[in-house]
Amino acid sequence: MNMKLHASTILAVLGDVQSELVGKAVVLTDGKAGTVENVWLDELHGLRISIRGHDGKWPISTIKFEQPCQRP
Repeated sequence: MNMKLHASTILAVLGDVQSELVGKAVVLTDGKAGTVENVWLDELHGLRISIRGHDGKWPISTIKFEQPCQRP
């Protein structure tokens, strides 16, 4: 695989995760809870999220509970 394809794949997955998580209510393993405000790709830590009302960014792996998807 060439580098352009790797980069495109990573950016596509990031976009999918942003669409899936931004605006959803989550609870983190440390007890923080709130709505996902943004998702970043951190070159050292992987995917990280910010939670509205809390300062900082957390690894996506610390999500313990995610609001179930509500379908009409």
